[in-house]
Amino acid sequence: AMKINQNTVLQGKRVTLVPYTSAHVPRYHEWMQSEELQRLTASEPLSLEQEYEMQRSWRDDADKCTFIVLDTERWSVQACADEDCMVGDVNLFLTDTEDLTLGEIEIMIAEPSYRGRGFGKEATLMMMSYGVRNLGITKFEAKIGQENEASICMFKKLHFKEVAVNSVFQEVTLRLDVSDQERQWLLEQTNHMEEKSYVELKLPAGVLE
Repeated sequence: AMKINQNTVLQGKRVTLVPYTSAHVPRYHEWMQSEELQRLTASEPLSLEQEYEMQRSWRDDADKCTFIVLDTERWSVQACADEDCMVGDVNLFLTDTEDLTLGEIEIMIAEPSYRGRGFGKEATLMMMSYGVRNLGITKFEAKIGQENEASICMFKKLHFKEVAVNSVFQEVTLRLDVSDQERQWLLEQTNHMEEKSYVELKLPAGVLE
């Protein structure tokens, strides 16, 4: 089951990825009231209660892996609470029950002031690296609304190729097959990433003794 990452923190230069917990739900719920984000993520607004249920399913479902994206500078240097330095989320879905090496990836930088600054790119690379190393993913897909040019452009920079356009859903599918060469590149791009324990980082020193 995808509880695999429930105690995993992936720390990068700009972003830190932490498991999606109930503490993150109110802020996440606030984001998803935005019509722009609903459009970009093709999602319906949920009630706060539904959002809590959603968070539980993210934690428990075997075919989903999610991290909340935090601003590393604010979180680790200024020691802000998670909720105060959330910038978005990144998800991996195992969409094909016949092929568990295929992961569909989604990235959302919800805070407008963080867009276009490399946060989405680093979060995506870190999630891909985690998927390749920890989940056995060898192929990635991204489905993006045709109007979302910034996102399409970012995935192309990460070596994804456009493989299909769905005019009904106005959606582009991009794909990356992780060859040995791509794997090498991916690990090089993320060699600064540190994997840590969420519990140990969240608890003050001494509590675990």
